[in-house]
Order: sequence, then C-alpha cells, then structure tokens
Amino acid sequence: MNLETKWLEDFVALANTRSFSASARQRHVTQPAFSRRIRSLEQAVGATLVDRSTTPVGLTPEGQLFLVTARNLVEQLSECLGHLRGLAMANEALDIVAAHSLALAFYPRWISRLQQGVGELPTRLVAMNVGDAIHVLREGNCDLMLGYHDSYATMQLDAEVFPSFSIGKAMMIPVCVPDDAGRPRFPLEGEAAIPFLSYTQGAFLGRSVRMLLKNDPTRLRLKTVYETAMAEGLKGMALQGVGMAWIPDFCIRDELADGRLVRAGDSVWDIPLEVRLYRCSLVHKPGVERLWRQMTKLPSDFLRA
Repeated sequence: MNLETKWLEDFVALANTRSFSASARQRHVTQPAFSRRIRSLEQAVGATLVDRSTTPVGLTPEGQLFLVTARNLVEQLSECLGHLRGLAMANEALDIVAAHSLALAFYPRWISRLQQGVGELPTRLVAMNVGDAIHVLREGNCDLMLGYHDSYATMQLDAEVFPSFSIGKAMMIPVCVPDDAGRPRFPLEGEAAIPFLSYTQGAFLGRSVRMLLKNDPTRLRLKTVYETAMAEGLKGMALQGVGMAWIPDFCIRDELADGRLVRAGDSVWDIPLEVRLYRCSLVHKPGVERLWRQMTKLPSDFLRA
C-alpha cells in the first residue's frame, strides 16, 4: 500500500466540509485535482470511502471507520513535527465535549477535583446535546466526552473501542415550585393533571424519563406545556412556576437548599444516573494517553465529583 500524507489530509478535510469544492479551496488545489487525490486514496485503501450519491457528500461505513485512523495519523504526524520544532506539545489542551447540563453544573466541580490528583490539565470544553457529542467522539473530532449512562437508555458505544471511567453518580428528581405552605405546587400524588416540562424527543435525559413513565403503574396525568433538550431550560421554567420537571440533582443543589424548588414526589420517582468520561481507543494522542494512565492509578474519590 502506497499512501501519501496529503491524501489523508484531503480525506479529513472532506469529512469536515462534506463538499469537494469547499475542501479543494481549503487544500489550495483545483476541484478536479482534489477529486483525483481522493480516488487515489480509495484505490490505495482498496475500498470506497466517500458516498458521492448524496448532497452534501457522506462517508460510507468503510469511510467512517477509516476516518478515525486518518485523523489519528494526521494528528500524530503533526504532533511529532511539533516536537521536532521545539513546540511544547505536552501542554496542549484536551478537547472535551459534554452534554449541556454536565458542562454547566458538573464539569467545573469535577475538573477541579481531578486536577488535585493529576496536576494542571489544560482543556477546551464544548457543550452540545448527547447525540451530537457521541457523533463527535465516534468521528474522532474530540479527545474526551462527558456523557450520561443509565439503566433505561444506555448509549450504544462499544466498550472496547470507547473505554470509559465512571466519574460521578446523580439522580434525576421531579421538582416544582412550592405553594404558600411549602408543599409542591404540582404534586405527583395529586389527582389533577400536572403541567409537565418535558425534554424533547431526541434528548437523552428525555428517554430516561419516558422509560420511567412507561413503567409507571399509576399512570400519571401529565400535560406537556413546554419542551426543550436542556435541563437548564427546564429548571428555568420550573422556577417560574410553569410546571413540574425531572432535573439532575447536581443542577438544582442551590434551588433545593434554599427552597425555591421542592420535590414533587418521593424517591420512588427518582431516576439514577451515572456520569462517565469516554475516549476512543483508536486515537493515540499523547495527552489523552497520559491522562488515562494517571486516572487508572488514582483512588476512586479523585475521579468522582
């Protein structure tokens, strides 16, 4: 097999832009020349990597798999050249993607705790929904991912390809504002229809709530009055007294402590969650490898927020 580095860089650019013309401009070549280079890569690999029948173009299953390797090789070569040029690559920040609620309410406490065990750890954090975060991890576009794991709606990630550390426990609890007597304004035990603040259909936490309700023998009378993919958005509406929502406990510590929010039902309605840190084992970035080795040596209390 005779592969040229520029073909790998071309393929990574095409995977990012999903456009032959845009990638050609980015790579400073004509579109015909760029297309020939992608064809040459496919011939060298012995597989069709690009699905040209769609607009924008997509990757075939073989292309998706090869993309991780291509990115890995390009990044490793770049890092090696950086070292040779005397660049301080050891201090390069790690790119982390996380669910919005984890990025806002969980990550600061957790990273502060972790750095007590591993030392200074430069990071770049991007918040997005869980589905997008999984996609970014699978395509090798991030170093690490913070995501949820629960018994109802587990993420479809191969444990060998995407190893993980358990870094926290959480509980989704039903909450609402209190009435004048301090009791929940929208109790789950009541007979009236409950205004429900819901996660949108594709939200990971929403799947967990729906599975709980599916197995509910009491058949709660819920009337959806608001939907969003973000737990923080539901918290904001709950604080305005609009309805009841299931929200991770680490998002509402202060609101529960000062009484702005109260439980709408007892612990039978709680949904246990686990927070995990994922990586892709096919990517061998030195900073990630070093962090992973350090984490295996730490006691569990340093790993958990």
